[in-house]
Amino acid sequence: MYGQQQQAYGAQPGPGMGAGYAEQQPGAGQSLYPEPSPPSLADAVRAFTTGSMPVEDFQAIFITSKVHCPRGDRPGFLALHNTPTPVIPMFSSLKELRRYAGKESKYFTVSGAEVLDLLPTGYGFALDMEGEHRMVFDARAVEQMVDFTMRRMYG
Repeated sequence: MYGQQQQAYGAQPGPGMGAGYAEQQPGAGQSLYPEPSPPSLADAVRAFTTGSMPVEDFQAIFITSKVHCPRGDRPGFLALHNTPTPVIPMFSSLKELRRYAGKESKYFTVSGAEVLDLLPTGYGFALDMEGEHRMVFDARAVEQMVDFTMRRMYG
């Protein structure tokens, strides 16, 4: 009936609980062995650059991770043109971004999948440029990542 709270079947309201709130048992519905969380993008960068992670695993983590990008006064990626092909600097964490661009730098955050969707044709990207495990993906490598992502998403 509208306007009335109904008590969940078999639930007894406890102290301070109104009708309709079932008492939860600690740990109810939770596994004793929770699923391990996937590695962070920074962990994946380290693992990939040291050869302990296959490219497919790195790409799967990259497309679901958040990437921090320095920005200027106008919207869009900042590009470095003093490289053989233009690259966009990107970072796996704010700590890495601040190491490169300074404490007060402006930035935006997108997913790796959005990076692959928004990156201009002919551009690559450099991930964690000032970090110990810097990675550079040229335009061809970016195209391969896009192909991998499309196959993964659409079969």
